Amino acid sequence: MANLGSSSRDGFSSKFGVIAAAAGSAIGLGNIWRFPYVLGESGGGAFLLLYLFFIIAFGVPVMTSELLIGRKAQKNVFGAFKSLAPGKPWFLVGTMGVLAAFLILSFYSVVAGWTIEYVYLAVKGSLSGSPDEINMIFEEFKASQFWPYFWTIVFLILTALIIVGGVKNGIEKYTKILMPLLFILIIVLDVKALLLPGAGKGIEFLFKPDFSKINGEVILAAMGQAFFSLSIGMGVIATYGSYIPKSQNLGKTALSVSLTDTLIAVLAGVAIFPAVYAFGMAPEQGEGLVFKVLPNIFNQMTGGYVFSVMFFVLLTIAALTSSISLLEVIVAYLSEEYGMKRSYAIWATTLVVSVLAMLCVYSVKVFGSFDFISSNVLLPLGGVLIVLFVGYVMKKSEVRAELEAHGKKVVYFDIFYFIVRYIAPVAIMFVFLNGVGVINFG
Repeated sequence: MANLGSSSRDGFSSKFGVIAAAAGSAIGLGNIWRFPYVLGESGGGAFLLLYLFFIIAFGVPVMTSELLIGRKAQKNVFGAFKSLAPGKPWFLVGTMGVLAAFLILSFYSVVAGWTIEYVYLAVKGSLSGSPDEINMIFEEFKASQFWPYFWTIVFLILTALIIVGGVKNGIEKYTKILMPLLFILIIVLDVKALLLPGAGKGIEFLFKPDFSKINGEVILAAMGQAFFSLSIGMGVIATYGSYIPKSQNLGKTALSVSLTDTLIAVLAGVAIFPAVYAFGMAPEQGEGLVFKVLPNIFNQMTGGYVFSVMFFVLLTIAALTSSISLLEVIVAYLSEEYGMKRSYAIWATTLVVSVLAMLCVYSVKVFGSFDFISSNVLLPLGGVLIVLFVGYVMKKSEVRAELEAHGKKVVYFDIFYFIVRYIAPVAIMFVFLNGVGVINFG
Protein backbone atom coordinates (compact mmCIF):
# COMPACT_ATOMS: atom_id res chain seq x y z
CA MET A 1 0.00 0.00 0.00
CA ALA A 2 1.43 3.33 -1.05
CA ASN A 3 2.06 6.03 1.49
CA LEU A 4 1.44 9.34 -0.20
CA GLY A 5 3.68 11.06 2.28
CA SER A 6 6.69 9.14 0.99
CA SER A 7 9.03 10.07 -1.84
CA SER A 8 7.51 7.40 -4.07
CA ARG A 9 4.13 8.93 -4.80
CA ASP A 10 1.12 6.85 -5.81
CA GLY A 11 -0.71 7.73 -9.02
CA PHE A 12 -3.00 6.60 -11.81
CA SER A 13 -1.60 3.96 -14.15
CA SER A 14 -3.72 4.46 -17.29
CA LYS A 15 -5.64 7.06 -19.25
CA PHE A 16 -8.90 5.16 -18.69
CA GLY A 17 -8.13 5.04 -14.96
CA VAL A 18 -7.69 8.83 -14.88
CA ILE A 19 -10.98 9.48 -16.70
CA ALA A 20 -12.92 6.83 -14.75
CA ALA A 21 -11.75 8.21 -11.41
CA ALA A 22 -12.17 11.90 -12.29
CA ALA A 23 -15.53 11.31 -13.97
CA GLY A 24 -16.55 9.21 -10.97
CA SER A 25 -15.75 12.13 -8.68
CA ALA A 26 -17.94 14.41 -10.78
CA ILE A 27 -20.72 11.88 -11.39
CA GLY A 28 -22.75 11.47 -8.25
CA LEU A 29 -26.14 12.20 -6.73
CA GLY A 30 -25.91 15.62 -8.38
CA ASN A 31 -26.30 13.98 -11.79
CA ILE A 32 -28.96 11.38 -11.07
CA TRP A 33 -30.80 12.90 -8.12
CA ARG A 34 -30.31 16.68 -8.37
CA PHE A 35 -29.94 17.37 -12.11
CA PRO A 36 -33.33 15.88 -13.16
CA TYR A 37 -35.32 17.73 -10.50
CA VAL A 38 -33.53 21.06 -11.13
CA LEU A 39 -34.16 20.60 -14.86
CA GLY A 40 -37.80 19.76 -14.11
CA GLU A 41 -38.21 22.93 -12.05
CA SER A 42 -36.33 25.06 -14.62
CA GLY A 43 -38.36 24.33 -17.74
CA GLY A 44 -36.66 21.32 -19.35
CA GLY A 45 -34.95 21.70 -22.74
CA ALA A 46 -34.04 25.39 -22.45
CA PHE A 47 -32.25 24.70 -19.15
CA LEU A 48 -30.44 21.75 -20.75
CA LEU A 49 -29.11 23.92 -23.60
CA LEU A 50 -27.82 26.52 -21.15
CA TYR A 51 -26.25 23.80 -19.00
CA LEU A 52 -24.41 22.30 -21.99
CA PHE A 53 -23.14 25.75 -23.01
CA PHE A 54 -21.78 26.50 -19.53
CA ILE A 55 -20.12 23.08 -19.25
CA ILE A 56 -18.10 23.70 -22.44
CA ALA A 57 -17.55 27.46 -22.08
CA PHE A 58 -16.64 27.59 -18.39
CA GLY A 59 -16.67 24.12 -16.82
CA VAL A 60 -13.92 22.64 -18.99
CA PRO A 61 -11.50 25.62 -18.62
CA VAL A 62 -12.01 25.76 -14.83
CA MET A 63 -11.53 22.01 -14.47
CA THR A 64 -8.40 22.21 -16.64
CA SER A 65 -7.09 24.96 -14.33
CA GLU A 66 -7.63 22.87 -11.23
CA LEU A 67 -6.04 19.77 -12.81
CA LEU A 68 -3.11 21.94 -13.87
CA ILE A 69 -2.49 23.22 -10.32
CA GLY A 70 -2.49 19.70 -8.89
CA ARG A 71 -0.23 18.17 -11.52
CA LYS A 72 2.22 21.08 -11.56
CA ALA A 73 2.74 20.81 -7.80
CA GLN A 74 2.38 17.01 -7.48
CA LYS A 75 0.83 17.62 -4.07
CA ASN A 76 -2.52 17.64 -2.26
CA VAL A 77 -4.70 20.72 -2.73
CA PHE A 78 -3.27 22.55 0.33
CA GLY A 79 0.34 21.64 -0.49
CA ALA A 80 -0.14 22.58 -4.14
CA PHE A 81 -1.01 26.23 -3.45
CA LYS A 82 1.61 26.41 -0.70
CA SER A 83 4.41 25.21 -3.01
CA LEU A 84 3.33 27.16 -6.11
CA ALA A 85 2.99 30.45 -4.18
CA PRO A 86 5.44 30.14 -1.26
CA GLY A 87 5.17 32.74 1.47
CA LYS A 88 1.78 33.96 0.24
CA PRO A 89 -1.68 33.23 1.66
CA TRP A 90 -2.87 31.24 -1.39
CA PHE A 91 -2.64 28.05 0.71
CA LEU A 92 -5.95 29.24 2.22
CA VAL A 93 -7.62 28.15 -1.05
CA GLY A 94 -6.38 24.66 -0.27
CA THR A 95 -7.67 24.97 3.30
CA MET A 96 -11.08 25.89 1.89
CA GLY A 97 -10.97 22.81 -0.35
CA VAL A 98 -10.20 20.48 2.58
CA LEU A 99 -12.94 22.11 4.69
CA ALA A 100 -15.42 21.79 1.80
CA ALA A 101 -14.55 18.09 1.45
CA PHE A 102 -15.27 17.57 5.18
CA LEU A 103 -18.62 19.38 5.05
CA ILE A 104 -19.82 17.88 1.75
CA LEU A 105 -18.88 14.33 2.70
CA SER A 106 -20.75 14.78 6.02
CA PHE A 107 -24.15 15.64 4.52
CA TYR A 108 -23.61 13.78 1.24
CA SER A 109 -23.13 10.49 3.10
CA VAL A 110 -26.54 11.01 4.73
CA VAL A 111 -28.32 11.19 1.35
CA ALA A 112 -26.15 8.28 0.14
CA GLY A 113 -27.41 6.35 3.16
CA TRP A 114 -30.94 6.94 1.92
CA THR A 115 -30.02 5.28 -1.38
CA ILE A 116 -28.78 2.14 0.42
CA GLU A 117 -32.02 2.03 2.43
CA TYR A 118 -33.95 2.22 -0.84
CA VAL A 119 -31.89 -0.61 -2.35
CA TYR A 120 -32.84 -2.65 0.73
CA LEU A 121 -36.53 -1.68 0.47
CA ALA A 122 -36.57 -2.35 -3.28
CA VAL A 123 -35.04 -5.82 -2.84
CA LYS A 124 -37.59 -6.59 -0.10
CA GLY A 125 -40.41 -5.42 -2.36
CA SER A 126 -41.48 -2.85 0.22
CA LEU A 127 -41.83 0.04 -2.24
CA SER A 128 -45.29 -1.02 -3.33
CA GLY A 129 -48.55 0.58 -2.30
CA SER A 130 -50.33 3.85 -2.94
CA PRO A 131 -48.51 7.17 -3.49
CA ASP A 132 -49.47 8.21 0.05
CA GLU A 133 -47.98 5.00 1.46
CA ILE A 134 -44.73 5.46 -0.47
CA ASN A 135 -44.52 9.06 0.72
CA MET A 136 -45.05 7.82 4.27
CA ILE A 137 -42.22 5.25 3.87
CA PHE A 138 -39.78 8.06 3.05
CA GLU A 139 -40.92 10.32 5.91
CA GLU A 140 -40.95 7.49 8.48
CA PHE A 141 -37.46 6.43 7.43
CA LYS A 142 -36.06 9.96 7.81
CA ALA A 143 -37.71 10.22 11.25
CA SER A 144 -36.29 6.87 12.40
CA GLN A 145 -33.89 6.92 15.35
CA PHE A 146 -31.76 4.10 13.91
CA TRP A 147 -31.77 3.41 10.16
CA PRO A 148 -30.60 6.79 8.79
CA TYR A 149 -27.65 6.67 11.22
CA PHE A 150 -26.90 3.03 10.44
CA TRP A 151 -26.86 3.38 6.64
CA THR A 152 -24.79 6.57 6.81
CA ILE A 153 -22.10 4.74 8.78
CA VAL A 154 -22.26 1.74 6.40
CA PHE A 155 -21.75 4.07 3.43
CA LEU A 156 -18.77 5.82 5.03
CA ILE A 157 -17.13 2.47 5.88
CA LEU A 158 -17.60 1.33 2.25
CA THR A 159 -15.97 4.56 1.09
CA ALA A 160 -13.00 4.09 3.43
CA LEU A 161 -12.49 0.44 2.42
CA ILE A 162 -12.14 1.42 -1.25
CA ILE A 163 -9.41 4.02 -0.74
CA VAL A 164 -7.42 1.92 1.76
CA GLY A 165 -5.75 0.39 -1.30
CA GLY A 166 -4.33 3.76 -2.36
CA VAL A 167 -4.77 5.53 -5.70
CA LYS A 168 -3.85 2.82 -8.21
CA ASN A 169 -5.00 -0.25 -6.26
CA GLY A 170 -7.94 1.43 -4.58
CA ILE A 171 -9.54 4.39 -6.33
CA GLU A 172 -8.50 3.49 -9.88
CA LYS A 173 -9.18 -0.24 -9.49
CA TYR A 174 -12.73 0.21 -8.21
CA THR A 175 -13.79 3.15 -10.38
CA LYS A 176 -12.75 1.11 -13.44
CA ILE A 177 -15.42 -1.39 -12.33
CA LEU A 178 -18.05 0.95 -10.91
CA MET A 179 -18.17 3.47 -13.78
CA PRO A 180 -18.85 0.94 -16.59
CA LEU A 181 -21.43 -0.75 -14.33
CA LEU A 182 -23.13 2.60 -13.73
CA PHE A 183 -23.19 3.27 -17.47
CA ILE A 184 -24.69 -0.16 -18.28
CA LEU A 185 -27.40 0.21 -15.62
CA ILE A 186 -28.47 3.64 -16.81
CA ILE A 187 -28.61 2.52 -20.47
CA VAL A 188 -30.86 -0.42 -19.53
CA LEU A 189 -33.14 1.94 -17.60
CA ASP A 190 -33.20 4.35 -20.56
CA VAL A 191 -34.27 1.61 -22.98
CA LYS A 192 -37.08 0.57 -20.62
CA ALA A 193 -38.23 4.18 -20.17
CA LEU A 194 -38.24 4.89 -23.93
CA LEU A 195 -40.45 1.85 -24.59
CA LEU A 196 -43.19 3.10 -22.26
CA PRO A 197 -46.39 4.36 -23.93
CA GLY A 198 -46.42 8.16 -23.89
CA ALA A 199 -42.66 8.38 -23.35
CA GLY A 200 -42.36 10.85 -26.24
CA LYS A 201 -43.76 13.68 -24.11
CA GLY A 202 -40.94 13.20 -21.60
CA ILE A 203 -38.32 13.28 -24.36
CA GLU A 204 -39.92 16.42 -25.78
CA PHE A 205 -39.82 18.08 -22.35
CA LEU A 206 -36.15 17.16 -21.97
CA PHE A 207 -34.87 18.08 -25.44
CA LYS A 208 -37.29 20.60 -26.97
CA PRO A 209 -36.35 24.02 -25.60
CA ASP A 210 -39.04 26.48 -24.61
CA PHE A 211 -37.07 29.72 -24.62
CA SER A 212 -39.90 31.57 -22.83
CA LYS A 213 -38.82 29.66 -19.70
CA ILE A 214 -35.40 31.35 -19.68
CA ASN A 215 -34.90 34.11 -17.13
CA GLY A 216 -32.01 35.22 -14.92
CA GLU A 217 -32.80 32.61 -12.29
CA VAL A 218 -32.74 29.75 -14.82
CA ILE A 219 -29.46 31.01 -16.32
CA LEU A 220 -27.78 31.10 -12.91
CA ALA A 221 -29.26 27.71 -11.97
CA ALA A 222 -27.78 26.20 -15.14
CA MET A 223 -24.42 27.88 -14.53
CA GLY A 224 -24.36 26.77 -10.91
CA GLN A 225 -25.29 23.19 -11.77
CA ALA A 226 -22.51 23.11 -14.40
CA PHE A 227 -19.85 24.19 -11.88
CA PHE A 228 -21.03 22.05 -8.98
CA SER A 229 -21.69 18.96 -11.10
CA LEU A 230 -18.01 18.86 -12.15
CA SER A 231 -16.74 18.86 -8.52
CA ILE A 232 -14.92 22.15 -9.16
CA GLY A 233 -13.58 24.13 -6.21
CA MET A 234 -13.64 21.40 -3.56
CA GLY A 235 -10.05 20.18 -3.97
CA VAL A 236 -11.01 16.90 -5.62
CA ILE A 237 -9.87 17.79 -9.13
CA ALA A 238 -6.59 19.30 -7.93
CA THR A 239 -5.90 16.22 -5.79
CA TYR A 240 -6.66 13.85 -8.65
CA GLY A 241 -4.65 16.08 -10.98
CA SER A 242 -1.59 15.50 -8.79
CA TYR A 243 -1.81 11.78 -9.59
CA ILE A 244 -1.96 12.29 -13.39
CA PRO A 245 1.30 11.57 -15.26
CA LYS A 246 2.87 14.28 -17.44
CA SER A 247 2.19 12.18 -20.54
CA GLN A 248 -1.56 12.88 -20.23
CA ASN A 249 -3.17 15.78 -22.11
CA LEU A 250 -4.90 17.79 -19.36
CA GLY A 251 -7.24 19.64 -21.73
CA LYS A 252 -8.48 16.40 -23.29
CA THR A 253 -8.82 14.84 -19.83
CA ALA A 254 -10.96 17.76 -18.62
CA LEU A 255 -13.10 17.61 -21.77
CA SER A 256 -13.56 13.82 -21.50
CA VAL A 257 -14.53 14.04 -17.83
CA SER A 258 -16.93 16.96 -18.45
CA LEU A 259 -18.64 15.25 -21.39
CA THR A 260 -18.93 11.96 -19.50
CA ASP A 261 -20.43 13.77 -16.52
CA THR A 262 -22.90 15.59 -18.79
CA LEU A 263 -23.81 12.42 -20.67
CA ILE A 264 -24.72 10.62 -17.44
CA ALA A 265 -26.85 13.58 -16.29
CA VAL A 266 -28.72 13.63 -19.63
CA LEU A 267 -29.15 9.83 -19.59
CA ALA A 268 -30.58 10.13 -16.08
CA GLY A 269 -33.12 12.57 -17.51
CA VAL A 270 -33.92 10.11 -20.31
CA ALA A 271 -34.52 7.40 -17.71
CA ILE A 272 -36.76 9.60 -15.56
CA PHE A 273 -38.87 12.03 -17.63
CA PRO A 274 -40.42 9.59 -20.14
CA ALA A 275 -41.57 7.53 -17.14
CA VAL A 276 -42.83 10.66 -15.34
CA TYR A 277 -44.97 11.63 -18.35
CA ALA A 278 -46.01 8.06 -19.22
CA PHE A 279 -47.69 7.71 -15.84
CA GLY A 280 -49.15 11.19 -15.63
CA MET A 281 -46.79 12.63 -13.04
CA ALA A 282 -45.60 16.25 -12.96
CA PRO A 283 -41.91 16.94 -13.67
CA GLU A 284 -41.69 19.75 -11.09
CA GLN A 285 -41.42 17.43 -8.11
CA GLY A 286 -38.29 18.86 -6.50
CA GLU A 287 -36.08 16.76 -4.25
CA GLY A 288 -38.76 14.10 -3.79
CA LEU A 289 -38.64 13.13 -7.47
CA VAL A 290 -36.35 10.13 -6.90
CA PHE A 291 -37.51 8.88 -3.50
CA LYS A 292 -41.25 9.61 -3.67
CA VAL A 293 -42.29 9.75 -7.32
CA LEU A 294 -40.12 7.11 -9.04
CA PRO A 295 -41.19 4.21 -6.77
CA ASN A 296 -44.79 4.93 -7.86
CA ILE A 297 -43.70 4.75 -11.48
CA PHE A 298 -41.80 1.48 -10.96
CA ASN A 299 -44.94 0.00 -9.36
CA GLN A 300 -46.86 0.61 -12.57
CA MET A 301 -44.15 -0.77 -14.89
CA THR A 302 -43.91 -4.28 -16.23
CA GLY A 303 -40.83 -5.66 -14.48
CA GLY A 304 -40.93 -2.69 -12.11
CA TYR A 305 -39.37 -4.69 -9.25
CA VAL A 306 -36.18 -5.36 -11.22
CA PHE A 307 -35.92 -1.79 -12.47
CA SER A 308 -36.54 -0.36 -9.01
CA VAL A 309 -33.66 -2.40 -7.59
CA MET A 310 -31.43 -1.43 -10.53
CA PHE A 311 -32.18 2.27 -10.19
CA PHE A 312 -31.34 2.51 -6.50
CA VAL A 313 -28.20 0.41 -6.98
CA LEU A 314 -27.26 2.94 -9.68
CA LEU A 315 -27.80 5.82 -7.24
CA THR A 316 -25.62 4.14 -4.62
CA ILE A 317 -22.78 3.53 -7.08
CA ALA A 318 -22.93 7.15 -8.24
CA ALA A 319 -22.77 8.34 -4.64
CA LEU A 320 -19.82 6.04 -3.89
CA THR A 321 -17.67 7.21 -6.83
CA SER A 322 -18.01 10.78 -5.54
CA SER A 323 -17.51 10.06 -1.85
CA ILE A 324 -14.19 8.27 -2.40
CA SER A 325 -12.82 11.37 -4.12
CA LEU A 326 -13.94 13.61 -1.24
CA LEU A 327 -12.33 11.35 1.33
CA GLU A 328 -9.12 11.23 -0.74
CA VAL A 329 -8.83 15.05 -0.59
CA ILE A 330 -8.64 14.93 3.20
CA VAL A 331 -6.47 11.79 3.38
CA ALA A 332 -3.92 13.18 0.89
CA TYR A 333 -3.76 16.40 2.92
CA LEU A 334 -3.18 14.62 6.24
CA SER A 335 -0.67 12.10 4.89
CA GLU A 336 1.42 14.66 2.98
CA GLU A 337 1.26 17.70 5.24
CA TYR A 338 1.52 15.89 8.59
CA GLY A 339 3.29 12.67 7.58
CA MET A 340 0.35 10.65 8.85
CA LYS A 341 0.26 6.99 7.83
CA ARG A 342 -2.33 6.62 5.07
CA SER A 343 -4.41 3.93 6.78
CA TYR A 344 -4.53 5.97 10.00
CA ALA A 345 -5.53 9.11 8.08
CA ILE A 346 -8.37 7.21 6.36
CA TRP A 347 -9.92 5.82 9.52
CA ALA A 348 -9.35 8.98 11.61
CA THR A 349 -11.06 11.05 8.90
CA THR A 350 -13.90 8.53 8.59
CA LEU A 351 -14.47 8.76 12.36
CA VAL A 352 -14.59 12.58 12.34
CA VAL A 353 -16.86 12.67 9.28
CA SER A 354 -19.11 10.05 10.90
CA VAL A 355 -19.63 12.33 13.92
CA LEU A 356 -20.42 15.30 11.65
CA ALA A 357 -22.74 13.12 9.56
CA MET A 358 -24.61 12.04 12.70
CA LEU A 359 -25.23 15.71 13.44
CA CYS A 360 -26.60 16.11 9.89
CA VAL A 361 -28.96 13.16 10.42
CA TYR A 362 -30.08 14.52 13.77
CA SER A 363 -30.61 18.12 12.70
CA VAL A 364 -32.07 19.42 9.45
CA LYS A 365 -30.54 22.81 10.32
CA VAL A 366 -27.02 21.34 10.55
CA PHE A 367 -27.57 19.46 7.26
CA GLY A 368 -28.78 22.65 5.58
CA SER A 369 -25.95 24.75 7.02
CA PHE A 370 -23.27 22.33 5.80
CA ASP A 371 -24.91 22.25 2.37
CA PHE A 372 -25.23 26.05 2.17
CA ILE A 373 -21.69 26.82 3.38
CA SER A 374 -20.06 24.34 1.01
CA SER A 375 -22.26 24.73 -2.07
CA ASN A 376 -22.96 28.47 -1.92
CA VAL A 377 -19.77 29.81 -0.33
CA LEU A 378 -16.72 27.51 -0.37
CA LEU A 379 -17.15 25.96 -3.84
CA PRO A 380 -17.80 29.12 -5.88
CA LEU A 381 -15.14 31.08 -3.95
CA GLY A 382 -12.72 28.21 -4.47
CA GLY A 383 -13.56 28.19 -8.19
CA VAL A 384 -12.99 31.94 -8.52
CA LEU A 385 -9.66 31.79 -6.67
CA ILE A 386 -8.46 28.81 -8.73
CA VAL A 387 -8.93 30.61 -12.05
CA LEU A 388 -7.47 33.85 -10.65
CA PHE A 389 -4.44 31.88 -9.46
CA VAL A 390 -3.87 30.30 -12.88
CA GLY A 391 -4.65 33.55 -14.72
CA TYR A 392 -2.74 36.04 -12.60
CA VAL A 393 -0.39 34.33 -10.11
CA MET A 394 1.18 31.59 -12.22
CA LYS A 395 3.34 32.75 -15.12
CA LYS A 396 1.72 32.41 -18.52
CA SER A 397 4.72 30.38 -19.70
CA GLU A 398 4.29 28.00 -16.73
CA VAL A 399 0.63 27.46 -17.55
CA ARG A 400 1.38 26.77 -21.21
CA ALA A 401 4.27 24.44 -20.34
CA GLU A 402 2.08 22.36 -18.02
CA LEU A 403 -0.71 22.09 -20.59
CA GLU A 404 1.85 21.04 -23.22
CA ALA A 405 3.78 18.66 -20.94
CA HIS A 406 2.47 15.71 -22.98
CA GLY A 407 4.69 16.90 -25.83
CA LYS A 408 2.21 18.50 -28.23
CA LYS A 409 1.27 22.13 -28.86
CA VAL A 410 -2.06 23.21 -27.36
CA VAL A 411 -3.87 25.12 -30.12
CA TYR A 412 -6.67 26.34 -27.84
CA PHE A 413 -4.33 27.97 -25.31
CA ASP A 414 -5.18 31.63 -26.07
CA ILE A 415 -8.93 30.99 -25.79
CA PHE A 416 -8.43 29.00 -22.58
CA TYR A 417 -6.25 31.72 -21.06
CA PHE A 418 -8.70 34.50 -22.00
CA ILE A 419 -11.62 32.63 -20.38
CA VAL A 420 -9.62 31.88 -17.24
CA ARG A 421 -8.47 35.50 -16.82
CA TYR A 422 -11.54 37.48 -17.81
CA ILE A 423 -14.72 35.43 -18.25
CA ALA A 424 -14.76 32.57 -15.73
CA PRO A 425 -14.05 34.71 -12.62
CA VAL A 426 -16.98 37.03 -13.42
CA ALA A 427 -19.33 34.13 -14.25
CA ILE A 428 -18.53 32.24 -11.04
CA MET A 429 -18.87 35.42 -8.96
CA PHE A 430 -22.42 35.80 -10.27
CA VAL A 431 -23.14 32.24 -9.10
CA PHE A 432 -21.61 33.06 -5.70
CA LEU A 433 -23.49 36.34 -5.25
CA ASN A 434 -26.76 34.68 -6.26
CA GLY A 435 -26.09 31.76 -3.92
CA VAL A 436 -25.57 33.99 -0.89
CA GLY A 437 -28.55 36.19 -1.77
CA VAL A 438 -26.72 39.38 -2.72
CA ILE A 439 -28.33 39.40 -6.17
CA ASN A 440 -31.52 37.79 -7.38
CA PHE A 441 -32.60 37.48 -11.00
CA GLY A 442 -35.75 35.51 -10.28
